[in-house]
Amino acid sequence: MRNSCTFLASSLSIAIFLLLIPGDFCVEIIGGNQVSPHSRPYMVLLKGEKICAGALIAKDWVLTAAHCVLKSQVILGAHSISKTESEKQIMYVKKEFPYPCFDQYTHEGDLKLLQLNKKAKINKNVSILPLPKTGVDVKPGTVCRVAGWGRIHNNSPQSDTLREVNITVINRRICNDEKHYNYNPVIGLNMICAGSPKGGKDSCNGDSGSPLICEGIVRGITAFGLPGKCGDPRGPGIYTLLSWKYLSWIIKTMKGLV
Repeated sequence: MRNSCTFLASSLSIAIFLLLIPGDFCVEIIGGNQVSPHSRPYMVLLKGEKICAGALIAKDWVLTAAHCVLKSQVILGAHSISKTESEKQIMYVKKEFPYPCFDQYTHEGDLKLLQLNKKAKINKNVSILPLPKTGVDVKPGTVCRVAGWGRIHNNSPQSDTLREVNITVINRRICNDEKHYNYNPVIGLNMICAGSPKGGKDSCNGDSGSPLICEGIVRGITAFGLPGKCGDPRGPGIYTLLSWKYLSWIIKTMKGLV
């Protein structure tokens, strides 16, 4: 049964649709490059039914996507999935906190917090990614970067090593037009649309939950794209914007107030 939060999220999507008309799920690294080993120390590898990623935002907290289904293992300090690396720290999830109004149909609120069973040892290979101080929107044209262990082609296996790609934020009106998502689903005000106008640069299967870094600040979490069409210019990647309503939920949850 869909809860009241889901109903509210769906209602908000309709309102967003109306707001966007006037004036103003696959998720991998497509078109990117392998990063230097352990150069993204905030990245977290989540091993569940499928590979997901996340960001270490406190010594014992990870931020990822709500749609990621997990086993209990969380790996910090990883570069390679398969190789034994002394930099890796193996953790387990003490408790999951999905955003209470996450709607799998509209994709609104696709965020989840993972409380770890112990605190990470912070060093040059494992470090905290600070949350933004404000929940401001990201302007179209802003160049951002996203990393992950997802596929490098639509039909390829996932990457064994961490890769990263630069992508550009696209106006929501463009992402919602008939040449793109055509309001199915609505790319709303709590989402970021980003990719390449010519295609070929994207996140996809295996990168869900990865942080979107814009001008050195985490602004979003990898959510979804066109299934089976990663890198297709008609379906840029969609990221959950860390707006103030989400940031306040994150902070309250970590403080035990939710």
